[in-house]
Amino acid sequence: MPSVLHGEITPDLTTRFLGEDLAMPVGIAPVGMSGMVWPDAEKMLARAAATANIPYAISTVATQKPEDLTGVLGKQAWFQLYPPRDPDIRRDMLSRIKAAGFSTLILTVDVPVGSRRERQTRSGLTTPPRITPRLLAQIAIRPAWAMAMAGRGMPRMRFIDDYMPDTKGLPSNQHAGYLLRTSPDWSYLDWLRDHWKGPLIVKGVLDPEAAKRIEQAGADAIWVSNHAGRQFDAAPATIEALPEIRKVVKLPLVLDGGVEGGLDVLRALALGADFVMMGRAWHYALAALGRDGPAHLVSILKSDLEANMGQLGLTRPNEAVSRLVQPD
Repeated sequence: MPSVLHGEITPDLTTRFLGEDLAMPVGIAPVGMSGMVWPDAEKMLARAAATANIPYAISTVATQKPEDLTGVLGKQAWFQLYPPRDPDIRRDMLSRIKAAGFSTLILTVDVPVGSRRERQTRSGLTTPPRITPRLLAQIAIRPAWAMAMAGRGMPRMRFIDDYMPDTKGLPSNQHAGYLLRTSPDWSYLDWLRDHWKGPLIVKGVLDPEAAKRIEQAGADAIWVSNHAGRQFDAAPATIEALPEIRKVVKLPLVLDGGVEGGLDVLRALALGADFVMMGRAWHYALAALGRDGPAHLVSILKSDLEANMGQLGLTRPNEAVSRLVQPD
């Protein structure tokens, strides 16, 4: 509900999350193979996040290794882990992630099996990409992307390659990452909690009962996510699942899914989120403007948040709950 006669408002977007003061309640969510959208994407996003003082989360199936980002990471560098099956690989990954400068680990739990992704299968997408006449035609009309990509080489899941170097040409729903990972159970979460010294977020939670048990297991935050709505077609929208999870846990909650601007961020905060992550928008920014895109999006999001907070009479984003319209 908008507010009237509240006088002048000076919005303060600073948000405290996991013990850190961040510039705004929005961060950069992990997206696999970011480097296909723009060469060197992961490093560009990490650098932009550090400059803006917001979290950046890199995917296990990124096109750059954790070590490639050492030196450009900010204090809030998060690593999204697709759980490897082999304990020795698991330990080695955790050691490399920590040594590279990542402070927070995200365990993704909503991909127990590979989704079908029929659209990607029809399009013939493989990892690494297979050069076809159709792909060559698309490359030809994007010369800036093509020249930048030529300088970087064919995008691959380079972190995964260190553990499965000979796998290539698999369909998108059978890439090497799936061959490496397992479907985690509660004992897996316990093991990870014992072996990761730092904040641990569990991502992909929609069920309040599971959220309660995750809290008891010692996680530091829960990430309400349906994996961009393309892992399981029957899954509820995250914004609908959020309030029920908020009722049953005290842990900080992260939300993603369908967030398109500052007003959506405030809606999520009003319904119980403590922080919001966006993935697609940052990659659209890269695709449109290259290395200048993420900083431009930071500016857009800040302006949008401030404008909507002015309409609502809010000085801090977490006050959005005070303007929430409750259904009858």
